[in-house]
Amino acid sequence: MYILIIKNIVDMNQKFKKNKLFLIKIKGNIINFINKIKDKLFEIPFLEKPLPEKLLIQKDHRATRNTFYKLHEKATNAKNIKVEEFLRESEFFINDKWFNEVSLITQTCIKNSDLNFNHGKILYSILCKYIKENPNSHNNNITILETGTARGFSALCMSKAINDQEISGKIITIDCISHNKKTYWNCISDLEGEKTRQELIEKWEKELSNIIFLQGWTTETLKKIGVKRIHFAFLDAQHTKESVLDEFKYINERQIEGDMIFFDDVTPMLFEGVCDAVKEIEKNYLYRVSYLPFDNNRGYALATKI
Repeated sequence: MYILIIKNIVDMNQKFKKNKLFLIKIKGNIINFINKIKDKLFEIPFLEKPLPEKLLIQKDHRATRNTFYKLHEKATNAKNIKVEEFLRESEFFINDKWFNEVSLITQTCIKNSDLNFNHGKILYSILCKYIKENPNSHNNNITILETGTARGFSALCMSKAINDQEISGKIITIDCISHNKKTYWNCISDLEGEKTRQELIEKWEKELSNIIFLQGWTTETLKKIGVKRIHFAFLDAQHTKESVLDEFKYINERQIEGDMIFFDDVTPMLFEGVCDAVKEIEKNYLYRVSYLPFDNNRGYALATKI
């Protein structure tokens, strides 16, 4: 009798788990369906999706300058062995003093997860290597596209690579947040009040001279810019499969053999949309994809046109 009772309890528990998983799946499908409808509605001109005035961030009055310094020190000291090996193999290293100053202002923020600045070093290294190994392809003048500007960290690192390799180039970077409207950025600069992105990173004048900041939703903005060639791209905007593929298709038409696309957040279980998009690109397009799973919480992928 006791065995029968236990069996019934186990059966009920299994049914509950199945029903729970089913409900979660249904909920996810409903949310995806609603989001797709919203995206379609915003394709109608008079219902164009409005751009945010500023980041929805309030100044954290509990944070002090020392808070940000400690967070930055912790992230800087957290060496990733796989990243270090990758950088040694590439033989291109960003200047530590420069990198630490930029990452303090543009990457050190208060969040629940550990801070990770590695993509700046990786981007710099890959871009320097591309410039060095493909002189006939770019003829000392390179065009880079970035989606997802945020505070400007990645764009500055890529611009640093252009300058260090002593070539000409421009970086077109797109974000829904204005470059010239004051906001809080969840960084050490907030202690001085709201700033524009231009004010936030004005110290790096030499790097800024290579960067063109555009405000808009990526898919719509790409339709408005006239770029014939994109030598290198960094995609880090909306993380849905559809958005990543839209950005990729625009770039694909403007690249030739050897040109590259670097994808951020190729992280299973966290950003499935990005992962699915990269898999589709690898399967259906003429790109060789190298996965860079340096961290369980943040993976990357590099696609090279063949």
